[in-house]
Amino acid sequence: MDEKTRRGLYQVMVLSRTYEEAILREYHADKKPAFDIGAGLVPGEMHLSAGQEPVAAGVCAHLRSDDAVTATHRPHHLAIAHGVDLDKMTAEIFGREGGLGHGRGGHMHLFDPAVHFSCSGIVAEGLPPALGQAFAFQRQGSDAVAAAVTGEGAANQGAFHESLNLAALWKLPVVFVVEDNDWAISVPRNASTAIPSNADRAAAYGIPGQRIEDNDVEAIYTAAGDAVARARAGEGPTLLEVHTLRLWGHFEGDPQIYRPDLAEVPGRDPIPAYEARLTEAGVLDAAAIEAIRAEASARVERAIEFAKSSPIPAPETAREYVFA
Repeated sequence: MDEKTRRGLYQVMVLSRTYEEAILREYHADKKPAFDIGAGLVPGEMHLSAGQEPVAAGVCAHLRSDDAVTATHRPHHLAIAHGVDLDKMTAEIFGREGGLGHGRGGHMHLFDPAVHFSCSGIVAEGLPPALGQAFAFQRQGSDAVAAAVTGEGAANQGAFHESLNLAALWKLPVVFVVEDNDWAISVPRNASTAIPSNADRAAAYGIPGQRIEDNDVEAIYTAAGDAVARARAGEGPTLLEVHTLRLWGHFEGDPQIYRPDLAEVPGRDPIPAYEARLTEAGVLDAAAIEAIRAEASARVERAIEFAKSSPIPAPETAREYVFA
């Protein structure tokens, strides 16, 4: 892998983490009492993706703006990696008129048609729409692909299996990606899933399946490259599962009392690990790291300011953009 690609993966990971840290700051800035999801600058629940950046960086590096990505209720890293407008996304999270959905959807319902990105708070909901987009690409004679990202808990939903079956049957250009962060909210994998790897389920549908361990962004990049190339060539879907990490709680305010691995979690952070790897390889030095961090911070703070300066939707417009 060349140095430009490796540096690009690192930049996306840093931008995503910088964004999540800023959203975390703003989310808690004015909550009274300490946990009041309906109040403050950022209303509603908040699910942050710190620790899962390698998945977004590695997969989306192979995607174009005409490719589709469907994500989960923890979507920011994927949105950033796929090029969703950062200002409009932030305004949407803040519930402002300048947002992607004019402030109506919030952080779990981001939709950017410019880059074919969407997400949903409903578990496994993104998979069937990804099939629809892939079917459209196929019928149009395009080589565009859809990447459907979900969690390991969602892999036990009917929508997951129905989607794999139909995609395999029709050889649709879909890359299914399971983010295995070990916890389906508060339920560990071994209490919910009968097999150790969801990638093994690909065999039931006659498609390739691969599990990537250790949250390794370069291994994810390689596997995703093969899967995307297969889809573009008309050879059908692939199922990838990445053993990633949920660095923070399921939602903001989650005490995580169910989680026995908390002490070791900070040591598994993928960003300092990849930073050290690239520094040792001579791809990065202290000056380059500082420049990348500074650029990410500047972009994120501009987006935060854009969101704060955007008006709150007027109550009398509540029925606009509603389809019956």
